[in-house]
Amino acid sequence: MNIYGDRGNIITLVKRLEWRGITAGVQELRPGEDLDLDSTDIVFGGGGQDSGQIVVAGDLMTRRSQLEEAKADGVVMLTVCGSYQLLGMSYLAADGTELPGIGLLCVRTGSGRGRLIGNVEIDTPYGRMVGFENHGGRTQLEPGQEPLGRVVKGFGNNGRSGEEGAVSENVFGTYLHGPVLPRNPRFADELIGRALLRRYGDADLTGLDDSLERAAAATAGSRPR
Repeated sequence: MNIYGDRGNIITLVKRLEWRGITAGVQELRPGEDLDLDSTDIVFGGGGQDSGQIVVAGDLMTRRSQLEEAKADGVVMLTVCGSYQLLGMSYLAADGTELPGIGLLCVRTGSGRGRLIGNVEIDTPYGRMVGFENHGGRTQLEPGQEPLGRVVKGFGNNGRSGEEGAVSENVFGTYLHGPVLPRNPRFADELIGRALLRRYGDADLTGLDDSLERAAAATAGSRPR
């Protein structure tokens, strides 16, 4: 899919590893291409238009068993907006097309009147996070499904529940664009730490100077919705 500025999330992960002397490789995956999960530590999926989601949804279904095994093995996954919806159980597009999800997150997404757009701020176990949301989908968590965070400002999953995103084991879904990781370095390091712990049994990350990132997040958090 056209992942908007979400490519910045990949850049952030790579740079925060490189700044610590850790080499990272990136494999871009297109529909039908082979995915070697044995050598994969973090899977990222961004957002896109409904037309792209239809193509990606079909491709994801062919990888469902592989991705279920990856989740069980602790592979870290971050999905934003459209990809978050497809990791759920189902997605109903605005034109009435229903797309099956792969069920790694126990959420269902339907459509609603108008788009949920604006600055968003949430409280999470990884600190307060900021971002920008722009989605027409309304996502509902199934009973027992944990959200990524609680909405402080903005709409979140559906504008009513006060919940934003979803997390299950090492699989994360969110509507936060921005991109989310440059704005929230602590969360970026949480993903990196989980990936390193799974691969090497150690996640002792050297601290970085995140003063600019914190200042940017504070500015974003001060903006009206």
